[in-house]
Amino acid sequence: MPKPTLRTALAVSALAATTLVAPPPQAQAAGHTLVVDAGVPFRPVTHAASGGLYALAENSRPADSTLLPIKMHTLTQPPPRVGQRPNGQPPGGDAILVAPQADRVGAAQVVRLPDIYPDFPYKWVSWDDWLAKVDQIVNDRLAATSVSNITAYEVWNEPDYTWNTSAAGDFNAGWVRTVQRIRTRDTVTPLAGPSHASWNADRMRTFLTVARDNNALPDIVVWHELNNTSSSRIAANVAAYRSIESSLGISPRRIFINEYAAPDEVDVPGRVANYIAKLERAGVWAADRTFWYEYGTVNGLVVNNNQPTASWWLYKWYGDMAGQMVRTTPPAQTGIDGFAAYDSTRRRVEVAFGDESGTNSVRITGLGALGGTVRVRLESTPGSGRFTAVSAPTTISNTTYTVTNGQITVPVQNMSATAAYHLVIEPTSGVPAYQQRYEAENASVFRAERLSASGASNGGYVGRIDNTGDSRTASYVDFIVNVPTARNYTMTIGYANGTGATSTHGLAYNGGAWSTISYPPTTGWGQFGSTVSTTVSLRAGYNVIRLAKGSPYFAGATGYAELDYIQLT
Repeated sequence: MPKPTLRTALAVSALAATTLVAPPPQAQAAGHTLVVDAGVPFRPVTHAASGGLYALAENSRPADSTLLPIKMHTLTQPPPRVGQRPNGQPPGGDAILVAPQADRVGAAQVVRLPDIYPDFPYKWVSWDDWLAKVDQIVNDRLAATSVSNITAYEVWNEPDYTWNTSAAGDFNAGWVRTVQRIRTRDTVTPLAGPSHASWNADRMRTFLTVARDNNALPDIVVWHELNNTSSSRIAANVAAYRSIESSLGISPRRIFINEYAAPDEVDVPGRVANYIAKLERAGVWAADRTFWYEYGTVNGLVVNNNQPTASWWLYKWYGDMAGQMVRTTPPAQTGIDGFAAYDSTRRRVEVAFGDESGTNSVRITGLGALGGTVRVRLESTPGSGRFTAVSAPTTISNTTYTVTNGQITVPVQNMSATAAYHLVIEPTSGVPAYQQRYEAENASVFRAERLSASGASNGGYVGRIDNTGDSRTASYVDFIVNVPTARNYTMTIGYANGTGATSTHGLAYNGGAWSTISYPPTTGWGQFGSTVSTTVSLRAGYNVIRLAKGSPYFAGATGYAELDYIQLT
């Protein structure tokens, strides 16, 4: 939702929600407990809500060094030859121009087509004008044969607010007409929409019915969660969507909340922790921080290009999570909430939480695998806004706890409702100096599928890595790894190959030269335990390692293989 001014932004959000924007709900009184069930996983860690609308600008803004640690999942960026001037800023963020940086940090892109227009709300000219612009955007994308991280076209944005019905006719009919035009040039790239400014069940049902009946269904279903009570409604809205989808006989679509959090929430770590918790539990495919102010900052996560703000640290904690997301249960839909993950290979539980004041507690169950005593680090990041650099979170305590009946309870005193908090729970001994194993299902996955198997490391793997030869369909997996020193590392790959013959993948890291990984046949698909090893030369800190069936500048692999994990030693 690009906003010409903050005053207009508030009015837009009010109209979209059909009510005035209210102040953020007051946090509950102190004395509440967030329950984390470390033994109850519900999906792999994918960092689904680590995305942003207009997050990147040309010339590598913000710096890669600020993006790699937060493991960005999905970006919504303007189209080639962008005209949109958000908040009076010059046009920027062209998806083709920022694609190399997005690729370097493992992020997918959704291209918002109507941002070819300079104004918001968009000023309709004519159908001839719009369809000519659609043709131009698609042609520009097709010409960019080295760009492989564009995952969808977003056909329109907030039609319930920005579509000019009197001039352009009914939006649902306009959606069909636009989809049909896109498909005359590009039958491959997925489509995303309808991108309503707020959830409305009747509006969504009508849209899906028209789209279904005209062979124009979106591949990715989008709406926004923008006003101050949105986070409490996310689960109900997702459930309502799934009910409509099922009732219309539509196969399940990926759900993308590509704008979340109101202007007075998006830079408040405690409130954003609440949003992420509810987005994760609802099972959305992806979610993007809303754009309200300056583009090219991931909407307030960095200041002065590469200095982290307080909110950045919340996303850094999120980015550090690996393994499986595990169940969190807040005492109510408002107030304290959080999200958590358990990495069985590191025997590490992490919890990020907030949106509460006073003294409260976090009870963590399912800790039997960590031993009888655990070390618990508690830290915080303040609600200091988008213009204040925060060099590090504040360590509150490092404490050893006795695990009783598989659980501990950690009190958190003097909480601020605007701050976010982070718990790291590990065994008191045997903790590796750095993360060595990276699960494929936690990585950035392009045109392949996250799957589960009891014999896979941590229960998950990536399969159907099948495509090569076209930058719109190429299949690959990007692992973002963090190593302590620059040197050669032995990289062991856990895999399965049920073809009966040796298969290959391309291997490249940090955008360097390609080499080949060979996978001898194994006992079958989804049956793991086999490994191959190679040597990789990595720089200190973050690196991106790609294993590909197909990828730009790579001729393509042979046969097929499934990926379980990589391990660096």
